[in-house]
Amino acid sequence: MALDEPKETDEVKAVDGFTYVIDKEFLKLAQPVKVDFIDYGFRLTSSIKIDSGCGGCGSGGSCEV
Repeated sequence: MALDEPKETDEVKAVDGFTYVIDKEFLKLAQPVKVDFIDYGFRLTSSIKIDSGCGGCGSGGSCEV
């Protein structure tokens, strides 16, 4: 998830005062995509399943998939 300006190849959705931008081709693969606000940020879920370990800033080396 990153800040970005919309391009012609993006789908743009406004929900609850937030504007979301996602590549149309990626959206076809990942839908449905859900963004939830949690205590310290956002949780993204989609139909894409990740088989191996996750990591990232603040994730403690794990994730939900």
